Amino acid sequence: MEAAPEITAAFKLLFVGDSNVGKSSILLRFTDDLFRPPDETSATIGVDFKVHMHDVDGERYKLLLWDTAGQERFRTLTSSYYRGVHGVILVYDVSSRESFAHLDTWVEEVGAYCLDGDVVKMVVGNKIDKEAERQVSRQEGAEYARRLQALFLECSAKTRTGVRQAIEELVAKIIDTPELWRRGSPPKATVSIDESVAAGLGSGCAC
Repeated sequence: MEAAPEITAAFKLLFVGDSNVGKSSILLRFTDDLFRPPDETSATIGVDFKVHMHDVDGERYKLLLWDTAGQERFRTLTSSYYRGVHGVILVYDVSSRESFAHLDTWVEEVGAYCLDGDVVKMVVGNKIDKEAERQVSRQEGAEYARRLQALFLECSAKTRTGVRQAIEELVAKIIDTPELWRRGSPPKATVSIDESVAAGLGSGCAC
């Protein structure tokens, strides 16, 4: 039997944003290519966690994907999960002006908890399938990301449009920033720490 490729590095990616913007749905679509309708989901409690193997140019990377709760009462619980993060996905709902406006709060939180500052940011506008209800233009989202010096993409977890592209572009940017992921503990040590923590977590799903 052929041996599994050796892992080049492990990247910790964190999804943040208001409740109901679709963080869990993006995660589920990327890892399992599934989408659950809103009436079949419940809000994430604390944090949800998935592992995904991602191959790029013959190299294998282990993605540790953390989906945080958007509700205010869980903010202190999720703050500890910023430790060791390589990439942050800031998600808003293009049909919700409020969720877009709240990105400033999430950006402040990222700045407060990612103390080393070397984290790759991506702004993602979800639910583009709801074009008739759009409240935030693509141009507005792109301009906001430009001011943050962040990557930007719109997507739909429901139709899968743009979901894989968003994660792949974020990972590619991290790979192109070796000073970020080659520092500190070896990749396998990072994996074991994060997975042991996640093993004791309850999880849920928010569309």
